[in-house]
Amino acid sequence: MNTYLTDEELAQILDKPVFHLIGETADSLGLDCYVVGGYVRDIFLERPSKDIDVVVVGSGISVAEALVKRLKGEHRKAHLAVYRNFGTAQVKIYGRGDEEDTEVEFVGARRESYDRGSRKPIVEDGTLEEDLDRRDFTINALAICLNKDRFGRLIDQFDGLDDMEDRIIRTPLDPDITFSDDPLRMMRCVRFATQLGFQIDDETFAALERNKERIKIISQERIIDELNKIMLAPHPSRGWFELSRCGLLPIIFPELAALEGVETMNGRAHKDNFHHTMEVLENVAKKEAGLWLRWTTLLHDIGKPRSKRWEPTIGWTFHNHNFIGEKMVPQIFRRMKLPMDERMKYVQKLVSLHMRPQVIADEEVTDSAVRRMVFEAGDDIDDLMTLCEADITSKNEVKKQRFLDNFRMVREKIEDLKQRDFVRLFQPCIMGDEIMERYHLPPCSTVGLLKQALKDAVLDGDVQNERETALAFLDNLWETKYKNLNNQ
Repeated sequence: MNTYLTDEELAQILDKPVFHLIGETADSLGLDCYVVGGYVRDIFLERPSKDIDVVVVGSGISVAEALVKRLKGEHRKAHLAVYRNFGTAQVKIYGRGDEEDTEVEFVGARRESYDRGSRKPIVEDGTLEEDLDRRDFTINALAICLNKDRFGRLIDQFDGLDDMEDRIIRTPLDPDITFSDDPLRMMRCVRFATQLGFQIDDETFAALERNKERIKIISQERIIDELNKIMLAPHPSRGWFELSRCGLLPIIFPELAALEGVETMNGRAHKDNFHHTMEVLENVAKKEAGLWLRWTTLLHDIGKPRSKRWEPTIGWTFHNHNFIGEKMVPQIFRRMKLPMDERMKYVQKLVSLHMRPQVIADEEVTDSAVRRMVFEAGDDIDDLMTLCEADITSKNEVKKQRFLDNFRMVREKIEDLKQRDFVRLFQPCIMGDEIMERYHLPPCSTVGLLKQALKDAVLDGDVQNERETALAFLDNLWETKYKNLNNQ
């Protein structure tokens, strides 16, 4: 982070053809223009940024149109998209040679007012100062002039650089008005704090608590977009803790909020399953896991509140929480507008299987048990093992090491089986149609029973998954068990 850049140094950083072209185009129209928002913020945070937003004091569309005309006059390829209803335009400038394509969004400076029942503002032309007033956070209310005579001059009317230096998320104006006007900003507040590792200013946080119910007017698609960005942050648990702390979590994700808290019976307490989930999520994030393994991790114990029981001789139990969680996954994905495709099925499968490696590791690590697990996990077996290893959050280092050693043995057995018969395991050599033809059967339960018996025998290592051996096994089973039953 470098928050002490001078205007001269900013001019050097912006010394790129695209910014000079924009400034010169605005000068030719007699308009002031500024690069604003995230692109400016990321200059000081020394983060890469491709989203260039330009505010014009006047018509942003007219500058965009003139820029494209100028580019084409210089035989540069560019594409213009105009959104007159929103007063914005987007210009895509295609790079030449090794240059990357560049996208710039233009908008006229504006002021906004809101109706309480909607986050859609009433927009009017405004000054640069009024445009910066409407920004969500001080670190996003920065502007750098692109006009030739003031190229590189920074506008920081809300001390955003000081907040950046202090690692603070704060609203430019009254946070109650900021969040009430556009409640999505509450999610963005938590998201930026999570992504950047910043703290939320006390007054701003208090406004989150006061305005949390306003989140109900925001579409689920907008909320999930922010949650996905939180999930992909280096430390995603920070965002979930903040959502819990300000009271947004029970509103947007009641099933996750239900994991919070500890119940005690006869002096025996279970662990706080929300805190445990956050620990596991951090462990998975350290492995740089992708989005859907992170979602799996978040949901792996989601069935625990519904399965929690007190048993006097054992204590607190959560029997079958993985299977309850498996059934909850599609419901959660559907309500939260997460994708109902293979990504949901991946999460559902791993939530269902996440206890399996532990059961195997607790007992003798047999070929049969590992084969069954590999068969059910398929190509996602490595992700399953990553989740299960991350799930070890015991503070007892001896116990923790024992679990890790056991999981290492499971991994070694998986690799051994992959070497020997992994491919054959997933390619059944006898299909249902052949079973029906061989034993003159219509589609019926007997066909399914024969297929399942063959699969079990292969997974247990009793029968090789080879045609002649498999047929001999089925013929024997047919003659000794199913033939007479089927003829009755």
